Amino acid sequence: MSLILILFGEGRDLNSVQMAARAIAVFLGALIFIRIAGRRSFGQRSPFDYVVAILLGATLSRVIVGASPAIPTAVASLVIVLLHRVLAWACVHSTKLERIMVGAEREVFKDGRFNDKQMSAALITKEDVFETARQELHVTGLEEVKAAILERNGQVSLIKKPKNAPVDG
Repeated sequence: MSLILILFGEGRDLNSVQMAARAIAVFLGALIFIRIAGRRSFGQRSPFDYVVAILLGATLSRVIVGASPAIPTAVASLVIVLLHRVLAWACVHSTKLERIMVGAEREVFKDGRFNDKQMSAALITKEDVFETARQELHVTGLEEVKAAILERNGQVSLIKKPKNAPVDG
């Protein structure tokens, strides 16, 4: 019997340790997939938070419909939550890990110029920035905007120019 089969089991006959091992593997895999998908796919929360929401929903639903044994599934769900808590604690203590797990903000517009490299990396368009300006500042252009930053949660923040700053044009 291979180590993988012992660790992860197969079929529906899984023990608590095998379901916990599967929960860890699925958690990390889902986090990678959501990070690859990018911020635009998930908006408000960080991908790190969505992994927990998605996996708990999927895992706990199996208990509700009787597709998996209740105790091992509850253990797997607990492992997901605890893993989230441990990684969140680790992110508080490691900027590098936080950047990997949650991402970093990107300055996509500054002093009248779009940063095409940052916009391309973040998969946002100029129209996304203009849309934020219309919604937040109720303006059609970016004349009043000093900078636009794509935040880690997927929202665009606009920093207005000081009142006494000259308007470009």
